[in-house]
Amino acid sequence: MNPQFSLERTISIAAKCCLAVPLVLGPFHALRADKASSQIVQWWLSTEDRKARLERQPDLRFGVSPESVRSRVRIEIDETANHQSILGLGSSFEHSTCHNLSLLPEAQRERVIQSLVDPDTGIGMSLMRICIGTSDFAPGPFYTYDDMPDGQVDPRLERFSIDRDRDYVLPVIKLAQRLHPELRFFASPWTPPTWMKTNRRIGGGSLRPECYPFFAEYLVRFLEAYRREGVEIDALTVQNEPEFGPTAYPSCLWTAIQQRDFIRDHLGPLIKARGLKTTIWAFDHNFNNPGFPATILKDPAAAKFVSGSAFHLYEGRPEAMSRLHREFPDKALLFSEGSVYGAFGGSQIISYFRNWAGSYNAWVTMIDRNGKPNISGFHECSPTIVVLDPTSLAVEYRSDYYLYGQFMRFIRPGAVRIGTSSTSSGVSNVGFRNPDGRLVVVVANTTKSQPDILFSWRGTQLTTRLAPLSVATLVWKP
Repeated sequence: MNPQFSLERTISIAAKCCLAVPLVLGPFHALRADKASSQIVQWWLSTEDRKARLERQPDLRFGVSPESVRSRVRIEIDETANHQSILGLGSSFEHSTCHNLSLLPEAQRERVIQSLVDPDTGIGMSLMRICIGTSDFAPGPFYTYDDMPDGQVDPRLERFSIDRDRDYVLPVIKLAQRLHPELRFFASPWTPPTWMKTNRRIGGGSLRPECYPFFAEYLVRFLEAYRREGVEIDALTVQNEPEFGPTAYPSCLWTAIQQRDFIRDHLGPLIKARGLKTTIWAFDHNFNNPGFPATILKDPAAAKFVSGSAFHLYEGRPEAMSRLHREFPDKALLFSEGSVYGAFGGSQIISYFRNWAGSYNAWVTMIDRNGKPNISGFHECSPTIVVLDPTSLAVEYRSDYYLYGQFMRFIRPGAVRIGTSSTSSGVSNVGFRNPDGRLVVVVANTTKSQPDILFSWRGTQLTTRLAPLSVATLVWKP
């Protein structure tokens, strides 16, 4: 199946995908107004039960509101309030995803990638995460770009090579680039080469201080090698989850002090000396420890090389990003890893943006029905947007694909978050102004009821009823 959408067309996704999907949205209504002076609003809907899958709904209109209109949920929209800018939204091209995509026949592989990244016929992912070497999700064996036999070292990095990425990782990335030339990338290592580490193992341990310059060179060699392949890396994190060091799969422990010193004295100066434009994101771990990136940002010599701090969702609350923003308002905040599910997941994404995140990236885009390939033994989560049947090579799009599309397809890179009033009673929202001037408001309803929602904008209002357990996106150009 290849889901296709078009922002300007009224053809529903059901028709596009040849699916008989009935529209089961509750009744909706717009307030009466003079059509010549009212603002037309297009909107799309996805529900957890898949009865609506990123489907275009009949247009609404902002108009003058009669005083008799009452609504349980009210959302005030202030387009003059400018907050953070958006770098992009997407998922990951980690090894499991790329391997599964490589199994598909060429034409089918192209259709699936197009359904992910194309902003017109897909859900418009605009920012993708790349792994520097293998992560925990990989077909195996795990590798870095400079693996050496036990007891041997390579301080000159004479054995450095990205050749193993050529098997199926780089081909997928390049195809995605061809289908969406404006696609952007950031990259994260799960471990340095084992000969640089205290325990000489792929998992656990930490980077030996005397190997700081070697690891900085290793990361810069990766940036340069990918540039030669035509893949520019916008941003780099020093370590995925630096406070988590399992031994079963690639990992490496870092303290905030160690990462500060490594960025300040080695990686930052080397990136600058080599003339690369790649920026550095600090931390790349959970909400529960904003003190980690704060330690780095408090050091001016390190902070000058750091454009922002990256977070995951597995522990803590997103309000930690707001606290960090208040302390360092000139540094970006990025959400770099964490898959969410259903309408509650939509509400989570909204909370990340309302707490100053300038990006959102899910984790693991495509896995098969058996959770493979994944040799890490880590199966506590089920991250995936697309599911592959390993026998028939049939592809299934989860409901989260469409719910993600309610954000990714409409919030474009360079968008700015605008002011919208907070809501309650299981309804949340966030608003943006895209570079083309279009206004976008995403609303998540995590209740099993159908609340009436009143939107107020420029002194006019509209009201609609939102389906249970759903995410809706309203778009209009003033």
